[in-house]
Amino acid sequence: MIDIELLDHLETFLTASRREKFTTVLSQRTKHFTVATEDVYQLHNTSAVIRTCDVFGIQEVNIVEESNSKRIDREIAMGAQKWVDLNRYHSVKDCISDLKHKGYQIVATTPHGNTCELQDFDVHKKACFFFGRETEGLSEEVLNAADCFLKIPMVGFTESLNISVSAAIILQYVTTKLKQTDIAWQLSDENSLEKRMDWIKKTIKSYDDIVARFYADKVK
Repeated sequence: MIDIELLDHLETFLTASRREKFTTVLSQRTKHFTVATEDVYQLHNTSAVIRTCDVFGIQEVNIVEESNSKRIDREIAMGAQKWVDLNRYHSVKDCISDLKHKGYQIVATTPHGNTCELQDFDVHKKACFFFGRETEGLSEEVLNAADCFLKIPMVGFTESLNISVSAAIILQYVTTKLKQTDIAWQLSDENSLEKRMDWIKKTIKSYDDIVARFYADKVK
């Protein structure tokens, strides 16, 4: 439970422009869609996907590191890891299980097989878009668990795109289409309050001291 009085107090330490930015960004955040990357080898690809998710208002990113475990490249993510929630998993099985428990359909992004083209994708269901390794693509485990297969229409000789490019194209399309519906796609009031507090904590350097003084003053 967020202490609203404390939250209001902490926001007085932010500039007016920063408070306005938080409000604007939060109004466009969603958990209706999320993204998962599976054992992506090139560090900059995962980092770029995180940045893309922030740009298009995707609040959560799921990172499976079954074989490849690396820190997020801060330079590529451009600070986006501060504003987007990262869920990390050591196995694809655990990731898929958790996502399905949260009500997400598993969408495997692949140019092959019996796939749905991007323009035909139904945005009404909660969905997690899975992106695979640079060379091998998604594992059989993800493909077998998938509820839907999605592809970006391409007309050239090249059959695939870099995962960060694919993520950008897909997320731009589905989030734009989502906002044209009457679906309640925005964060809940509780989630919004939690994110406001979280972002303030990551913004104010003396956060702990301010909180301590706030509660000390209350008992006087």
